[in-house]
Amino acid sequence: MRPIETRIGLYDAAAVGTRLAGMARRTAGLVSAPGRVTLVGIRRRGVPLARMLGEVLTRDHRFPELPVMELAIARYADDLTLLHPDTLLIEDPAHAQLDLSGRTMLLIDDVLYQGHSMLRAVEYLCRKHPAEILSVVLVDRGVARLPVHADISAIRLELAPGDIVECNVPPYEDELGVNLFRPG
Repeated sequence: MRPIETRIGLYDAAAVGTRLAGMARRTAGLVSAPGRVTLVGIRRRGVPLARMLGEVLTRDHRFPELPVMELAIARYADDLTLLHPDTLLIEDPAHAQLDLSGRTMLLIDDVLYQGHSMLRAVEYLCRKHPAEILSVVLVDRGVARLPVHADISAIRLELAPGDIVECNVPPYEDELGVNLFRPG
């Protein structure tokens, strides 16, 4: 008998919205110069999450409208299939001469799993001389194998290694949410 695939809805749009508000509150408490913040979204889902977080920071915490920088980093597919053994960062030519001196970078992704993408992004941003980098994730699985951690996370899940966290983030999915998927 073949095991059955299971998909469990953990957080719906309203619950994720509440968690995003909490992330914004923690972010506002950590950032000393709101006018010197740049949001950095890791493609794919980190980019719209960065925009959502920026909107909440502006609306609820009096931050100015924040610029959003996109980083293209590839390692895993959404189903945790390894795509690139050496985490691949593709630099946008517009970022080549970018100087981020004195800026606080909020590095945003949907899930912190083993830490490869986050570490690669931090290495890249460090070469741009920011004042500080804060890692912000929607879901922290708590199993990073590299020396990275989430400074701010909305949700922390301790799951079996084969479990997959699915973050549904518009425009890639219809509605915001977090699901647990257990392959059959």
